[in-house]
Amino acid sequence: MTTLLRAVLFLAIGAGLSAGADRKEIDVKADQIWTDTGIDLKAGEAITITAAGTVTFNGVQSTGPEGLKRGWMDLLMQFPVNEAGRGALVGRFGDSPAARPFLIGARTERTVPIDGRLFLGINQMANATGTGSFHVVIEYTPVTASKVQASPVPLPAFTQQMLDSIPARVNDAAGNPGDRVNFVVIGSQEKLQSALKAAGWVIVDKTKTDAIVRGLLASVSKEAYVTLPMSELELFGRVQDFGYAQADPVRVVASRNHFRIWKAPFTAGGETVWAGAGTHDIGFEKDQRNNGITHKIDPATDGERDYIGQSLQQTGMVVKEEYLTPTHPVKEARTATGGGFTSDGRTLIIYLQPEGHNYAADFASLFCSVLAHDNPDGGSWASCDKYLEGANPAMAAPLPALTPDYHIVIVPGFLSSCFADTPAFQKGAKVLHDKYGFAVDTIPVPNDPSSANARLIAQFVQSAAAAKDSKKLILIGYSKGAPDIYENLATAPDVAAHVAAFISVAGAIGGSPIADALPQQADKWIKQFNLSGCKGDIDTGFKSLGRSTRQAFLASYPHLSVPTYSVVAQSSRENTSKALLESWQLLQSFGTAEDGQLLKQDAILPGAKFLGAALADHFAIALPFETSSPKYLQSGMDKNHYPRAALLESLIRFAEADLKTQSARR
Repeated sequence: MTTLLRAVLFLAIGAGLSAGADRKEIDVKADQIWTDTGIDLKAGEAITITAAGTVTFNGVQSTGPEGLKRGWMDLLMQFPVNEAGRGALVGRFGDSPAARPFLIGARTERTVPIDGRLFLGINQMANATGTGSFHVVIEYTPVTASKVQASPVPLPAFTQQMLDSIPARVNDAAGNPGDRVNFVVIGSQEKLQSALKAAGWVIVDKTKTDAIVRGLLASVSKEAYVTLPMSELELFGRVQDFGYAQADPVRVVASRNHFRIWKAPFTAGGETVWAGAGTHDIGFEKDQRNNGITHKIDPATDGERDYIGQSLQQTGMVVKEEYLTPTHPVKEARTATGGGFTSDGRTLIIYLQPEGHNYAADFASLFCSVLAHDNPDGGSWASCDKYLEGANPAMAAPLPALTPDYHIVIVPGFLSSCFADTPAFQKGAKVLHDKYGFAVDTIPVPNDPSSANARLIAQFVQSAAAAKDSKKLILIGYSKGAPDIYENLATAPDVAAHVAAFISVAGAIGGSPIADALPQQADKWIKQFNLSGCKGDIDTGFKSLGRSTRQAFLASYPHLSVPTYSVVAQSSRENTSKALLESWQLLQSFGTAEDGQLLKQDAILPGAKFLGAALADHFAIALPFETSSPKYLQSGMDKNHYPRAALLESLIRFAEADLKTQSARR
């Protein structure tokens, strides 16, 4: 590596690091999988890793730390980070079998989740190493004692009586007893799914049809398919709520860690209780019920129970683990298919971080009040619970005055330039301006990649900041507008200084499987609705919404310096417009909580105050297609009726009140 390149690398990271940070440089060679950095880190420490250099495979394929684009042969290869490109720089904390590797690429910054040594590696097959190396600069800020000694959070009590109320074993549809219930997780569904995602667990397909669809989509997007369905078993009188698995792409059919989990019919201290049954598939055996072939599990089932706990511990989201033994423990038995298993009889109890303040409930109350008392959309509407998850008409209360203390800037989504007569939040923006005196602007971004649109947003913010009567901005990003704003704020700290808050509305923050698997979807809509005037590079703009692209950017820039808020959209088949039904059905093979374009988990802005889910499809939440001039467009958007102006006003009211509260605490 040249002296000049080392100097540039140092300057590139030095400006963003706090004083007192420790620093180490290391070369990660491509002829080995993992390199021990010798750095022992503590939970809570901030770390920034920046890399440069080149590695080469087969003497011809060269790549930087971001890795090669996935090829067809990669679908048959076992990489440390399955979703990352071959040759990418990856890392892990600790040397536990449950330590989950993560993508670093050219840059990442993150908070260390657990105590452990940092290892760096190359995303490659163990028997197919390359040549060359990456020069890596590691900067980490030791955590202070005050940060380590966080104020204790009272944990819910999970009692022996609660444990004994859970059936000891699951059963098949015929009532034959099967796997032992060997772990319990206490925490909300959002916390549970976030922790499992961080630990590398993926939701398996529910049906063979889903498996076919998802397998095809994975092939199209060149992702290894690891979500083979598992059979349905019952607990509490119903089949599992979720099935999760970890597996190597090549061995997924025969070997994988997996479990089923059910929401219990009771809570512990108000927290949701989940009962799970985990086993490790290690091959095949004869099904004693029908002489067919079924998976053979590792008979020492306690190993899988403990592995599940260890994997969740690696995320830093677990605050406590303990073992309890049922009054009547199961220590030796046979599954419903006839395979034997043994256990020490104990059940692992896993406590996730208890829920903090419920901002979604606060926002629901505010939304109900705005809809009932202001009704900025006009006309007649149903009760607020029809439009926002968790809302209740009884929540409605008198509203305080709304003052125009901020400049509102809306950044619309993909294809916004194609719908000139239906700008996002059109009526709500007019109400905020005409009734309350807010300055409201919409930035007409083209269909270009988020990196390009981020520069346009920066120019607008700098222009607004130069105005004599300038106010700080509240940026509202709808759909692709959210990652456009995120890239701007993450990479331009001088711009962030003029921004009071960022609100993501159904934002494509984590990308979408639609962008990965159906790259022609945008062109299809343009032809279907005879759209014209679409500005920008639609192809590259749509590709910038791919999950791998967005997740890699989040890994590089996981934190923003401004207050953030996030609301998602969520629709059922019944309230999804015809134009979105095809993509809605495809997304159902990835998860049930979605809006026809985005999965709920991908639309939540990391680190933001989560304000809940609007009960509408992806277009209805912001775009007034029901009043669009082309009648054929209206017919395709037949579930577009939604109080968008009430939603926008509620978001501004919430952000303004929250910003005042934060200011008063300083």
